[in-house]
Order: sequence, then structure tokens, then C-alpha cells
Amino acid sequence: MVTTLVYRNNRLAVENPPTSMLASLREEPGVMMWIDLQDPSEKHVKRIMEELFQFHPLVIEDCATDSPFPKLEAYDDYLHLVMHAVDYSKTDKFTTTELDLILGKNFLVTFHRQPLRPIQAALDRYVRSPNHPVRGPDRLAHTILDYMVDAYQPALAELRQELEDIEFEALREGIAEELFPRVLTLRKELSLLRQIVRPQRQTVVELAQGKTRFIRKTIQPYLRDLGDDLIRIESQAASWSDQLILSFRVFLNKSSHEAGEGIRVLTSLTALSIPPLLIGGWFGMNFEHMDILGQGWAYPATLGVTLLATIGMAAFIRRRGWL
Repeated sequence: MVTTLVYRNNRLAVENPPTSMLASLREEPGVMMWIDLQDPSEKHVKRIMEELFQFHPLVIEDCATDSPFPKLEAYDDYLHLVMHAVDYSKTDKFTTTELDLILGKNFLVTFHRQPLRPIQAALDRYVRSPNHPVRGPDRLAHTILDYMVDAYQPALAELRQELEDIEFEALREGIAEELFPRVLTLRKELSLLRQIVRPQRQTVVELAQGKTRFIRKTIQPYLRDLGDDLIRIESQAASWSDQLILSFRVFLNKSSHEAGEGIRVLTSLTALSIPPLLIGGWFGMNFEHMDILGQGWAYPATLGVTLLATIGMAAFIRRRGWL
């Protein structure tokens, strides 16, 4: 699918003109165009990318082949930028879609295989406001990148909620049997988020340094702000990862404490049984010369000694705080 916005004197003039008109429109003074190629056919790739703009074969190849890393490469007449839009859901987790932006003096070409929310949001914004001036393709590119950064917010909100749920589970009474795999899963997602954000942050920072003539000085502060947003996202992911480990350590310490409490109770109960076992075991030997067994007071005396010894042991255990 091909979507085209043609601006004349910084205002939207034509929407989705015939492909045959693009060559004449491009040569018209004061005209700027944004062409979005979503999963284009070979015919559109050849007509627009090869014939109309005459992009380098390597640029066309990079657009057709997904790259795992962002890329920024300047040519004589345009700038090729490879970014990755992120989508997040609890079922699919993190998924990324490559977005190629080819930025020239009076045009912007975007290329992507899958539908992208940042692209659609930018298109809706400019189509709804046809009288809103757009002073350069770098402004269009910044808008798309801005929406791409905004797309991280739902993911951050869900990750934050998952972190809070794990912290609650770690502090509640009892042992959460599924806590350990949840911790591993969330830590893996945070690590993946940092892997996605870090190279894109570096690319945006490089783009904001003004080393290319296709980015005006008026746009550079906005790009630096996007770089700061990506830095904050990366730092937040690192902070949450550390916080997750701390919560899990609290959980382990709590579990160890609970296990220690159980062992202490069992040990105390065992200690209470020692006096009866010792006295009962001794008098149960039925030694031949144990004359005391024939006395009438022997049983009450033995029972009294057993009770006193047990009470004394219980008092000792209670004073030590074991029970």
C-alpha cells in the first residue's frame, strides 16, 4: 500500500495523487512530499525507489531485508535511517518492526512491511490538519520518531505493573511457588527492552548532532529531547532490573526466615520431649536391682520429676524466644 502526502508551500495540497504525477510534482518548486510504502509490491518499489528517486541499490536492499540493528548512513542527496518500532503485549511480549526512513531535501520516504502505529498516527495527524504548516521533511521524520518513542509507554506501564505485582507477592504471607519463573521472565523482558532502546538512542543522538545537512538546526533540539527520552527509558529499565533482584532477595530472605522459624519450632518441640524420654527410658529398663519400682511413692515421684523437668525445659525455651 502506498500513501502519499504532497505539500505545496508547507501546506498539504494533494493526498494520494496518481503515481504517474509524482515525477512532475517532485520537480515543482516549493513542493515537498511524504511517500509511505507499506509492504509495497515490486512494481511500486521499482517505480518509486528506483526510477523516481533513484536510490542506491544498497538502500533498496536494506529496505527489503530486515536488519537487527539501527542504521544511519548519509548519501549525497538523502539520508537513510533504519529504526525499529516496538509493540508490546502480555501474550506476544516485545515485537519489533523495521522502519526505514529516507530523508531528502524535499521528500521523505518511509518503508515498512507491517502496519505501524507511529506511521498511522502521523498520517492521521497531518491529514486531519491540512492547514497546519510542515516546514521540511525533517519535521515529518521527527514526528514519526516521536510517536515511536511514545509507543514505549504502554510497555513501560505493563512492565511497571508486573514489577509491583512481584514485589507484593514477595512480601505477602506464604511462599509464592510461581514467583521465581515470573522474576526470570520479567528480567528477560527488561534486558530485551534495553537491547532495543540502547542502539536506537545512540542513533538518535548521532542524528541530533547536526552532522548532516538534511537535519535543520531548528529540529536538532527536538531530536536531542527524543534522545533524552530514550536514555530515561533505558535507565528506567536498568533501575527496574535492579529493583527486581532486590525484591527477589527479600523474598529469599523471607523464605529462609520462615524455614528457620519452622525448624526452630520443631527443635523446641523435640527439646520438650527430652525429659519424658530420658526418665521413661531409664525406668523402662526394668533392671533387676531397681528396688524403687516396688515402692508405692515411686510412680508419683517419677511423674512429678518428669513434669517439673518438662516445665523447666519449656520455661527455658520460652525465655530464649524459641516458642
